[in-house]
Amino acid sequence: MVVRLLIWSLVESQTTIGELENALPALEPPSTWIWNGASERFGLVAYGDKLLPAVAEIRELIGDDPDVYEEFDVLEE
Repeated sequence: MVVRLLIWSLVESQTTIGELENALPALEPPSTWIWNGASERFGLVAYGDKLLPAVAEIRELIGDDPDVYEEFDVLEE
């Protein structure tokens, strides 16, 4: 299984966290949206082998690609 970490900086974006909260599509757990108010960064932790369609929706709303995009393989015990 793959875990993806995507983070956008909203500092220079015209999009606010309020706008994002109202537009966030539901995710299938354990995937989740994340937010750091102090640094004005917003992101997604996504589990699964395919990138979620929600990423395209949020990318369009923010108007930019994520500043951080990392993929990790899950270590299974």
